[in-house]
Formats: sequence, structure tokens, C-alpha cells
Amino acid sequence: MILKIGLQKLFYYNKPVVQLQQIALLSSKKNVDIKQKREQIMSRGLPKQKPIPGVKDIILISSGKGGVGKSTTSVNLAAALKDLNPNKGVGLLDADVFGPSVPLMMNLDDEPLLTKDNLMEPLVNYGVKCMSMGFLVEKDAPVIWRGLMVMQALEKLMRQVYWGELDYLVVDTPPGTGDTLLSLVQNLPISGVVLVTTPQSAALEVTRRGAGLFRKLNVPIIGIVENMKYVKCTSCSNHINIFGEGTSKLANDLKCNVLASFPLDPGISTSTDEGIPIAIRQNTGDISKLYQTVADKIENFLKNK
Repeated sequence: MILKIGLQKLFYYNKPVVQLQQIALLSSKKNVDIKQKREQIMSRGLPKQKPIPGVKDIILISSGKGGVGKSTTSVNLAAALKDLNPNKGVGLLDADVFGPSVPLMMNLDDEPLLTKDNLMEPLVNYGVKCMSMGFLVEKDAPVIWRGLMVMQALEKLMRQVYWGELDYLVVDTPPGTGDTLLSLVQNLPISGVVLVTTPQSAALEVTRRGAGLFRKLNVPIIGIVENMKYVKCTSCSNHINIFGEGTSKLANDLKCNVLASFPLDPGISTSTDEGIPIAIRQNTGDISKLYQTVADKIENFLKNK
């Protein structure tokens, strides 16, 4: 009989318990039983998902790394969803506690009011209800918090906001696959995730890893938004690809679609800096139409899920 001595870490609500186990490897069936028991223990340790009252569909906007246009995508998709459906409720949650972008991009800088039930009321612009850590701290003050405080702040943003009736809540997540993203996925019923990337190999690699996380946690992948795909020649109007064609291969591997490919265009950054989403600023422009196309594809995905 062969004995394998291993160090196993079990997690109960982020509290590690270290156990030293001696496991007899007598047969492959024994190994399967051990694996099943471990999965049962892990599943018991995960928090139960609880919906946000009044919110129908929660859409995550995620990226493997920063600087690929995730927040720009979040803001413009929220604006496009509202523009396509004026009678539907659309919300935008800025879950990036350390680097909130929504206040600037949505031209909002007031503090939320409190309801009689001590819930925060979202700030509203362009018909979109918004909540961000940027509304709760001083404009130039850095957020220097450790993990527990971040999780508490995220819990407030999720559970202590009066969203009212929303058809869509778009969530701008922090880049990567850290605690904040895991908490969102484990605590909320996510209808789907949009992956945001650029065609660079480094960005695609981490996007693939992030997609693996969503697969393991059974979060449906709606598709991929590809930013900075090309520049448009001002002389001949030809498209000049900057980084390559790797996004299509990634989408094929993940068995999902590239929802749209956006150019590297100064109009996008100008609109963002001025707090006016280009999706509604240039309502009939080419870029606006791309965001409307993505919003339409998201709606169809949610209808058919």
C-alpha cells in the first residue's frame, strides 16, 4: 500500500483551515471518491447567490488586464442599452473599488442621497442609474484598503443601494480575477459576461485565463468586445490593423462570438474625458452603431438563455 502525504487547504468563507491528511491510494476509484468529497466540501464553503431586489439581469463586463477599454465599454453599453430601450430600467455599477471610472465617464460627482430605509440612491445621467465608490470618497483621495475593507465596500455597493426596477444592471469589474470579481460571481446570479480585450497577445492570454474562471463558475460568456482593432487612414479610409488577428482565434476556442471590433479612435477618448458616452453623443455615427449592435446582441442572448 502506497501512502501519499499532502497538505490540503479548505476554505470556508475565506477562512483557511489547514489539514494534514494521509490518503491511501489503493485504486483509481478511491481517488475519484476523494475528489468528489473535496468538491462537496468546497461547495459547502461557497456563499449562496442572492439576487438584487428588482434587478432582472446582471451583465458583467470583464477584462484580464487593465488598459484595454473595459470601463469605456461598460459605460457605452449601458448607455446604448438605455438608448435602444427608453422604457426599460438600466443601471451601471462601478465595482472597481480602487480605480473607479464611472463618475468621470458619466459626468457625475454628487454624493448619493439616502432613502428612509438607509439605502443609497443611485445617481442618474443619460437615463442610466449609476453607483460607484467614486461617489463615496473625496475626488483625489486614494483608496488604501486591505481585502476585508474592500469586500465590505463591495457588499455595500451590491446590497445597500436602492436600484428600483432594473431590466439590466451592467457591472464594470476590476481587471483580473481577484477577490472582487470572485465575490461578485459567487454572491450574485450573473446572467452573462462580456469579455473585453485588445488583439495583443499579452491581453488575449489573460483574457483566455479569465474565460476559464467563468467557465468553471458556470457563468455564461456572451461574447468578446475587441478594442483598438485598427486605425482608420485619414487619407484613404482603409483600416490598418495594429496588433494582429488573435481575437478571432480566441473566440473560436471559447466557442463564442466577437460581438464587435472597435477602432483606436480619438473620438472615443474625447467623449470619455468629457463625460458623454460616444454611444449617444454620435447617435448615428459608425462607433455608436457598433455599440448599439453589441447592445442588441446582448439583449438577444439574454432572451434566449
